[in-house]
Amino acid sequence: MNQPPPIHSGAQEYVPNNLVWAILSTLFCCLPLGIVSIVYAAKVDGLRAAGDIAGARTASDKAKFWAWWSLGAWAGLVALYLLFVVVLGMAGALGGAN
Repeated sequence: MNQPPPIHSGAQEYVPNNLVWAILSTLFCCLPLGIVSIVYAAKVDGLRAAGDIAGARTASDKAKFWAWWSLGAWAGLVALYLLFVVVLGMAGALGGAN
């Protein structure tokens, strides 16, 4: 006979969902990677509520991972842009001297 699962009256472990970081990285950094981060962040609370703490931790870690990659992609693109501007500026300065 199937017994219903026991009801736990204790508080569940807190697992951060990193949703704020996911949203900020989507808005200000790299949209595609930020969306992946939002998807994982949205899973955290549901998994925690279902009692899957390990799954919630994994989703939380993945949300943070993709938010950081979004920030890194943005920083890399800014660095490439600045390098491009400096190289063109130097070429323009050297070409204009002749």
